[in-house]
Amino acid sequence: MALFSDITTVKEHQQQLEHIAHYDALTNLPNRALFGDRLSQALAQTQRRGKLLAVVYLDLDGFKNVNDNHGHQAGDQLLIAVASRMKKVLREGDTLARIGGDEFVAVLVDLEHATDAIPMLTRLLSAAAKPVEIGSINLHVSASLGVTYYPQAEAVDADLLLRQADQAMYQAKLSGKNRYHFFDTEHDRSVRGHHESLERIRMALQNREFVLYYQPKVNMRNGKIIGAEALIRWQHPEDGLLAPELFLPFIETHSLAVEVGEWVIDTALTQMQIWHLAGLDLPVSVNVGARQLQQSDFFKRFQSILAKHPEVNPASLELEVLETSALADLEQVSQVIEDCAKIGVKFAMDDFGTGYSSLTYLKRLRVAMLKIDQSFVRDMLDDTDDLAILEGVIGLAAAFKREVIAEGVETVEHGTAIMHLGCMLAQGYGIARPMPPEQMLAWAATWKPNAEWCAVAKSGEALLATKG
Repeated sequence: MALFSDITTVKEHQQQLEHIAHYDALTNLPNRALFGDRLSQALAQTQRRGKLLAVVYLDLDGFKNVNDNHGHQAGDQLLIAVASRMKKVLREGDTLARIGGDEFVAVLVDLEHATDAIPMLTRLLSAAAKPVEIGSINLHVSASLGVTYYPQAEAVDADLLLRQADQAMYQAKLSGKNRYHFFDTEHDRSVRGHHESLERIRMALQNREFVLYYQPKVNMRNGKIIGAEALIRWQHPEDGLLAPELFLPFIETHSLAVEVGEWVIDTALTQMQIWHLAGLDLPVSVNVGARQLQQSDFFKRFQSILAKHPEVNPASLELEVLETSALADLEQVSQVIEDCAKIGVKFAMDDFGTGYSSLTYLKRLRVAMLKIDQSFVRDMLDDTDDLAILEGVIGLAAAFKREVIAEGVETVEHGTAIMHLGCMLAQGYGIARPMPPEQMLAWAATWKPNAEWCAVAKSGEALLATKG
């Protein structure tokens, strides 16, 4: 015996359920679920064939206005028409899916070169921008497209490709809409690397991996040590001692710069007390970055750090600011300088001569010291322009009754030349390299000025006595 039954209706119902599960009810395009499956298959095929694949994230510009002004029914009809047009301009093997609202995603496969996608992108933009006639009205929208490619230098999955294309689409909107924008993998890698670096620097601060080195500052005429500049270093557990230019640029515009800057001030004050107990009273200068200096509560926070070190005379601490940082908010910085002066803390303008160096700015910013940028000092022996700049800066300092110190004194000849120009204060490799704090005591005990500098000082004194 055999028993037969007609299951056509069951099969049709099953197919209907599968279609509902995998296709968008409005546009009949693949939905997010089916798109994900097709994208995974396309990625695998792309690897086997050794070609390129493009993921295109598409968002309609102005669709919300259509809904608001003409109703959702008109908006639905617009979506149906635009989806149909865009599907027709793609090739047979490509996929266009609606993933929600007015957002679509396309996968363009079997590309020999990245530029092969451009004609299809142009056609998609054109299809989306054509007016749609609904009853007696013409509706106009456009599209913003974000494009990313596979494979990439780094491993990426389907979800990451979608996020990349979405980011690129957002940039297309910011750039004016009705256009396509390619995802920049190099820029993204740089941004991610920047974020990772910030986190690593934050961890270094927590793990006490930063240290301060100190570079002496001296009076070449009388041989006195007038202070030391605190310079941050990173004692990296894997990479060894790192110079500040390898990590400070990552945080200069980030709030972490404030935390690191305050750590430097606190650590320098602690070291000054240690030296005092060991018999060395040495003023210290500390660099203050633009982000830290421009905090509205900078002075209040600075006072709280000083309060933790009541045994240190605030007048022994000097704050150094870059000329460009000081001029970014002249009113704010000028007020900070005035407030600090009231408690005895002086300011020095670092790298003077590299910014505006305006007489007006110099008048308004009551800094006590001008630090000549080392680039001018280093080349002064061979470059007459740098020599002229040095003469000008030293003359400005004298006219405005500011002290002046030269950075970058790397040789005896540099020091001699600076002294002949009338600048007696200096720091640089020709005097001492930055050193750990524990070495400062021994260096200070044995430091003597160069004999040639002593001769210049004596000849200057003799000349003054003759004039007198």
